[in-house]
Amino acid sequence: MRYVAIGDSFTEGVGDPRPDGTMRGWADLVAIGLASAHGDVEYANLAIRGRLLEPIATEQCDAALALDPLPDVMTFNGSGNDMMRTGWDDARIEALTRRVVDRTAEAGVSLVILSGPDPTERLPRGRMFSERADVLMSLIDVIAEEHAHVTFVDNYRDPEMRRAAYWDQDRLHLNPLGHSRVAARVLAAMGVESDLPVAPAGDPRRPGVVEEARYVGRYVLPWIGRRLTGRSSGDGRTPKHPGWTRIEAPSG
Repeated sequence: MRYVAIGDSFTEGVGDPRPDGTMRGWADLVAIGLASAHGDVEYANLAIRGRLLEPIATEQCDAALALDPLPDVMTFNGSGNDMMRTGWDDARIEALTRRVVDRTAEAGVSLVILSGPDPTERLPRGRMFSERADVLMSLIDVIAEEHAHVTFVDNYRDPEMRRAAYWDQDRLHLNPLGHSRVAARVLAAMGVESDLPVAPAGDPRRPGVVEEARYVGRYVLPWIGRRLTGRSSGDGRTPKHPGWTRIEAPSG
């Protein structure tokens, strides 16, 4: 089985670091789960943090479909970074999303579209993000109904994952538990049984004024600085698995 993932920081695995500092994330866990169920898997991950939907739906998609041999299945997530910027255009987002759908249909590759969980309760400008996400979720609902080769894994409308227990300190990326829950949901959509992680009852207390100020200084102000200077957190980065990498089935 050959599996390729395209997307941004969510698919790269930001928030789920290994001891050596590299990122694991839900897509890596999906590849491991597929290998456990089906035997050795060839896996590629072209996601890069900070990427907008256009390069995901064009450059990454085309590179994924240029792999030799072709993938059997592709996971696709994008537009979270677009939602936090000016210039959001519903029609353009739809056209780019449908491009990935059409390209995979032409290539005979199964497509799993997944949404990231809802971070809006703890984010600045969360209301704007939520309004744009609602439009996108409705669009993908329609696309999944229209195309037999498309499966939609809707994490955005999973109320469990709105809890703080699943999120990293930056409030934008998932922590290891969150990535594990997404992986289980994707594997289930692919027909692979997997335990669905659930956080213990109770969430961390709301941050106080001092903690909130530290959060703004550590995460929000650098993000604003990158926007003002036209930089991205993904500048200079390359995909962690640009070609086929073998994930071996666990022994025994």
